[in-house]
Amino acid sequence: MNPSASFVKNNFLLLFPALAVLGVATQCQSSKPAATASAAATAPAAMPATPKEYRYETVPGDPLQVRIYKLDNGLTVYLSDYKDAPRIQTYVAVRAGSKNDPATATGLAHYLEHMVFKGTSKLGTQDWAKEKVELDKIEALYETYRGQRNDPAARKRTYHQIDSISGVAASYAVPNEYDKVMGAIGAKGSNAHTSSEETVYQEDIPSNQLEKWTAIQAERMQEMVPRLFHTELEAVYEEKNRGLDSDFNKEFEALNAALYPTHPYGTQTTIGTIDHLQNPSITEIKKYFGQYYVPGNVALCLSGDLDYDATIRLIDKYFGELPAKAAPAFVVPVEKPLMAPITREILGPQSENVMLGFRLPGKSTRDGVRLRMMDKILTNGQAGLIDLDLNQQQKVLEAASFTDMNSDYSTHIIYGTPREGQKLSEVKSLLLGELAKVKAGNFPDWLIPAIINNDKLERTKAFESNEARASAMYDAFIQRAEWKDYLQQEKDFAAITKEEMVKFANDHYGENYVSVFKRTGTDPNKVKVVKPAITPVPANRDVASTFYKQLTAMPSTELQPVFVDYKKDIQETEIKPGLPLYYTKNSENGLFNLSYVFDLGKNNDPRWGLASDYLQYLGTGSYSAAQLQQEFYKLGCSFNVSSSADRIFVTLNGLDTNLEPALKLFEQLLNAPKPDAAALKNMVAGVLKQRQDAKLEKGVILNAAMVNYVKYGPKNPFTNVIPEKELKAIMPEQLTALIKKLPTYQHRVLYYGPRPGKGDTVTIVDVLKANHQTPAILTPVPAAKDFAEQPLKDKKVYWVDYNMVQAEILFLTKGDVYSKDMVPTVALYNEYFGGGMGSIVFQDLRESKALAYSASSRYSNADKAGRSNYNMSYIGTQSDKLPEAMAGMEALLTDMPVAAANLEIAKNAIRNSISTERITKGDVLLSYERARRLGLDYDLRRDVYAGTQNMTFDELSKFQSTKIKGQNQVILVIGSKDRLNFKELAKYGKVQQLTLKEIFGY
Repeated sequence: MNPSASFVKNNFLLLFPALAVLGVATQCQSSKPAATASAAATAPAAMPATPKEYRYETVPGDPLQVRIYKLDNGLTVYLSDYKDAPRIQTYVAVRAGSKNDPATATGLAHYLEHMVFKGTSKLGTQDWAKEKVELDKIEALYETYRGQRNDPAARKRTYHQIDSISGVAASYAVPNEYDKVMGAIGAKGSNAHTSSEETVYQEDIPSNQLEKWTAIQAERMQEMVPRLFHTELEAVYEEKNRGLDSDFNKEFEALNAALYPTHPYGTQTTIGTIDHLQNPSITEIKKYFGQYYVPGNVALCLSGDLDYDATIRLIDKYFGELPAKAAPAFVVPVEKPLMAPITREILGPQSENVMLGFRLPGKSTRDGVRLRMMDKILTNGQAGLIDLDLNQQQKVLEAASFTDMNSDYSTHIIYGTPREGQKLSEVKSLLLGELAKVKAGNFPDWLIPAIINNDKLERTKAFESNEARASAMYDAFIQRAEWKDYLQQEKDFAAITKEEMVKFANDHYGENYVSVFKRTGTDPNKVKVVKPAITPVPANRDVASTFYKQLTAMPSTELQPVFVDYKKDIQETEIKPGLPLYYTKNSENGLFNLSYVFDLGKNNDPRWGLASDYLQYLGTGSYSAAQLQQEFYKLGCSFNVSSSADRIFVTLNGLDTNLEPALKLFEQLLNAPKPDAAALKNMVAGVLKQRQDAKLEKGVILNAAMVNYVKYGPKNPFTNVIPEKELKAIMPEQLTALIKKLPTYQHRVLYYGPRPGKGDTVTIVDVLKANHQTPAILTPVPAAKDFAEQPLKDKKVYWVDYNMVQAEILFLTKGDVYSKDMVPTVALYNEYFGGGMGSIVFQDLRESKALAYSASSRYSNADKAGRSNYNMSYIGTQSDKLPEAMAGMEALLTDMPVAAANLEIAKNAIRNSISTERITKGDVLLSYERARRLGLDYDLRRDVYAGTQNMTFDELSKFQSTKIKGQNQVILVIGSKDRLNFKELAKYGKVQQLTLKEIFGY
């Protein structure tokens, strides 16, 4: 369901293969009956006289304390207890991805992922017996349809039959019932992704809803029902079109096709070919489900507030009934070695870059571990060769290294974007030059030990998240790695030597690579998936299956919300008069986060943005800029200065035992940066190139440039940049003077870490008094430039021409000035109307009418007191569907459908979500910062929780009719002028084309 995950495997997991310093012996143990049922899991009502014992494996020293169980039918279960909040991150991982697709039906695994959300013979149906008759007819017709590729007239007649019968079948369906269940129990992040190796389904659930989650997931794994097949197929068409509009996707596909001419990694894509998408086979999809969605090929990975014994019993109760079965073995095609460089070229409207790819061994091999190190030697965000030699020295606009690691082979990608006037061939040579340095051993001896230490710190921080913990588990399963071996990978990583990496680089990085040059231009091969004729199917919002009713009626322990008490949860003191410190203690690990927060930014002076960026290129004292970055990396610390329109965050984070030396370095940089004229000249040239590249990015054009133009007019926060002539005239000393002046302004300090605020030991106050250099009296921040919000009285349609297959549309309405009293109503309205896959907007525009892959609507509260709220409704659709899509959204905004069942689901979703959400750790301080901006001194979730539970539909309808319906709206459209229907656009207001110069200001 996640579009990006369908194309490129998420590399996030590569950071977290487990902590070093672990034992590797596997222990087999028995899970005894739980003494009491915890809030994390409700045990079955009737327990046998002699409770079953469950054997499990653990690894001594495992920081996650994972227990691995194997049910009698072969299902693998990973459990980790982490009681940060009464929630559990869940993944259902299937070892089946696009590499397992039949060559004649590519995209099958991904499409199946979509269909698994449609329910079963119990879930999602009002009358299965009648529905099945129609679904069987549809399946047979699709097989006929596939055989009519060369007879357009016959295909049209067959598709008309499919469309007609689908309407009958849909009358028995309950669309989005799975999403409704997840919403009702308070699940978050309901989604799935498909990649080459895997299909993974994810939910973040309240711990007291575990039995309901277990029951419905077991039901989904029993069978796949191709319900609402043709409307969901249309959504996949839209997803394909989005990919066709992405130059990166086309570039990555070209790279894989050249690297893997034999293996499915390159011969077929996750989304599939247009021909295969337009000729789907329900029969093949069912066959695939029966082959791969079997216990021996599936793992459940759970991390959170759970009781091991009660949880495994629940899982066995529901999943244990699935019949034992193993999946077919995958025969790995062997690729021939690349003997010479291969070059490919891609054309598209977005900015230029070059991408180099090397093919290496699979993820679980020793070379896979070495590849992780190679990636970090080149790019680690601070002290990698590419970081310092290319980015820090500004030899390219941007460059980086990343990996796509899979079971059979792995791909190492290095890429770069050119500076103004720089050839892509020059960027390529610079990238290869950094590889040559590794091959020659031309990098410092301390770099690998520092990478190992920083990698540990990254994983320590990541493992504060249940998502990262559970992700590590499913990553091990997909790799077919025993947990002890998975943990051993980190020990192997920590043992890597410089000599080993030099040999590895020489063995694997020669002339055996693929270059893909992405150039700006018109793609002569641009195609799109043709829109079929689809009759909207009924939404059936107020009906429910018997399974749904039984499931939601299951009892569960009531959990009470815990709200932040800023006065109790945050300690406040003064470093000196007028310089407050707010701190919360980190009792979990030895990491810290320290921030200086200033209430000024680019609205006060647009040079602040430039000065913030300039700091990364400057040295101080005896340190050059590169040496400074290296010193921070050695200390396991990093710094960042970020500026927004009205705030600057100066942040230092890392290992708390190194706080003092890191803070001394950081303060020296802030108070005595060394001007660097060459660095400034290069940075200014880079800024100008980035401005031009921004004009090529449709997301920037629509969501930043056009939205700001409409909200504020031509002069707005987005266009508040230094003009080119003035930019080129700025002197280095002007920016360093601005940086040095920053600590003299009034600000506040936030600290989250293990140091106490007071006591006999060295406190954070002591450290800051000794190191944070400020004058005796801080200066008030200067006045900011005010950008007045436009009244938006006239109905208008603004459009920008962009060469793309789809069209993207935003409906924008200005609301009231922020008031905390509106927040509960707004929360319920958003959850009901446009919040997610179970919302009215998604059900109507995607599920019922198949008008868009992505559709949403949200009334957005302002993030600062005194500012206006806005309602923003979005549709991404094929250009030829624009009339129906716009009419559909306008109809919903005008007359909000009444659905009592959806309203109750929305209320339950808010109640269950807030009652199990815990704002802890450093997030307490960030929550306080958000509250302060809104003039609040308490956790506003308290009002939302209390105010939504008894809210009636009449109250919601009143809000919609007074704040949304009939309000003057401005519509923003980005699309190709050759495809847009301007006659249709004119129905919504005066149509006006905006030029890029108008909306960017340059």
